[in-house]
Amino acid sequence: MTDSARRVSGTGRRRWARGAGCGLALLVAAAAGTGWAVYAKLSANITPDEAAARELARYERERPTALVRGAQNILLIGSDTRAGSGNSAYGRDLGGERSDTTILLHLAADRHSATAVSLPRDLMVDIPGCRQADGSRSLPVFAMFNHAFQVGGSACTIRTVEKLTDIRIDHHVVVDFSGFKEMVDAVDGVQVCLKEPIDDKAARLKLPAGKVVLDGEQALGYVRARKSLGGGSDTERMERQQRFLGALVDKVQSNDVLLNPVKLYPVLDAATSSLTTDPELASLRGLYQLVRGLRDIPTERVQFLTVPRESYVYDANRDQLVEPEAERLFARLRTDQPVAVARTAPRDAPGADGGSDPSPAPTFRGNTAAEHSCE
Repeated sequence: MTDSARRVSGTGRRRWARGAGCGLALLVAAAAGTGWAVYAKLSANITPDEAAARELARYERERPTALVRGAQNILLIGSDTRAGSGNSAYGRDLGGERSDTTILLHLAADRHSATAVSLPRDLMVDIPGCRQADGSRSLPVFAMFNHAFQVGGSACTIRTVEKLTDIRIDHHVVVDFSGFKEMVDAVDGVQVCLKEPIDDKAARLKLPAGKVVLDGEQALGYVRARKSLGGGSDTERMERQQRFLGALVDKVQSNDVLLNPVKLYPVLDAATSSLTTDPELASLRGLYQLVRGLRDIPTERVQFLTVPRESYVYDANRDQLVEPEAERLFARLRTDQPVAVARTAPRDAPGADGGSDPSPAPTFRGNTAAEHSCE
């Protein structure tokens, strides 16, 4: 690629973030005029997580302190609930929902970068005693990470993450199966590149090799499949989810969805209808306040990685953190210092001594939103 081509590409990659701010700004501004009904409807779509807010307030004294003003940490939770319209097709309700996917999104204070860290659902962690749906309290337990959401919902998951990382969670967003599908369908599908055909009955997925545009149903199966892809490994599944999110960003940007209110409305309607967030984010204005600082982040500075982990010593089907790499990552995010990602990263990458020198940034295995899945 020539320097000229790279400059053109870089300009396009920055457009999606600027467009996000512009699109939401238009809708927020519409609240003062004839667009009030649209604004009110989209805001009303979002469910405020009041119960989690009350629970977290009870434990405010034990929660970590935010160390860097302006930096934001958002916990993104993909819920595998079988409740709600369309979700029952993915299995029986076994008495509680679990966090099928959890991502810790760190936004740098200067908004020059964003880092999304996947937390494996099979990671063995200390889960605190949490308030359950029936009002009773669970006992503290050492268990798989996704058990926290089943026991005590988003509040329990947040407290578990904060104890694990010592990072203050500023906001949280929960998305369910149906919402994910509708969001993909609203942008007319997302293209991925498959090295070999997929035939996974459990995921209801049958796809040919090569470039494939996935609709919402197919996309859900693709990001959740474990049996036919990666040999049941959660590592490959999380990397697939990260690549898909990057492809989704590219699709939205390439179609100018965020700059076109007519195209933007169905996307926002699908997205907001599937969201449960902390009360501060539970409106278009709240979401706009969050994303307006993202307009100038180029996609090559939007990074995806998985927390350093390995097979649990007592059960190869479970995970444990790799230290000191995991703590090094958490420390950099706590103090808003940069990290770098690469498709292959040595365990003795620069910065491995864990010192306070912010440069060079330690390198972790991952990718960026600029790395297309079909290139």
